[in-house]
Amino acid sequence: MFDYTFQWGAALKALPDLLNGAVVTFNTAALSMIFGVLIALILAVMRETRNPLLNGIANTWVSIARNTPALFQIYLMYFGVGAFGFHVSSWAALVIGISFNNAGYLAENFRGGLKAVPETQRFAARSLGMTAYQTYRLIVVPQMLRVVFYPITNQMVWAVLMTSLGVIVGLNNDITGVAQEYNVRTYRTFEFFALAAVLYYVTAKLIVIVARLLSWRLFRY
Repeated sequence: MFDYTFQWGAALKALPDLLNGAVVTFNTAALSMIFGVLIALILAVMRETRNPLLNGIANTWVSIARNTPALFQIYLMYFGVGAFGFHVSSWAALVIGISFNNAGYLAENFRGGLKAVPETQRFAARSLGMTAYQTYRLIVVPQMLRVVFYPITNQMVWAVLMTSLGVIVGLNNDITGVAQEYNVRTYRTFEFFALAAVLYYVTAKLIVIVARLLSWRLFRY
């Protein structure tokens, strides 16, 4: 017999704390995306070089990031490095773990974006006297970003959802952490996690909407 009594009032009273948690969640995901994009750009270029060492490092990073669970990557950063005398906070372990994962997936997207830019444009830029750095910065990367913009958006949404793994390593001030704290005190699991799910959903949808507006503004021509 279903006799569960919903108490949405208690969950709504916790909404300010959950909204603060949403800010932490977004900031964590955004920071991990910044690191992920920067590392992914480096990895993508490394994979295009003929240097076997650089190529091997990049391929190994991408392979590990794409073929192991993100949870394990965060676990190894929080618990694993402690065995070597290094200790990081729950939040730092989460940022590093998600950044590592983001970089692996984005590097593959960026590689595809680089392949989409004709090599003749690189040759033309070099023939005009541009250095390799100038060629990538002014010619290749802007065109690549047009190709990979939506995959970056999808990865940002994924990063927001991955922040929920922080509760496993003790993070208690993001959306999931706050919901879990209230759940432990009140045992109103459905109400708090349903509200947390709504916040994740709204955050993800806002990211997609903003991305579409940006793409319309940046790539109209």
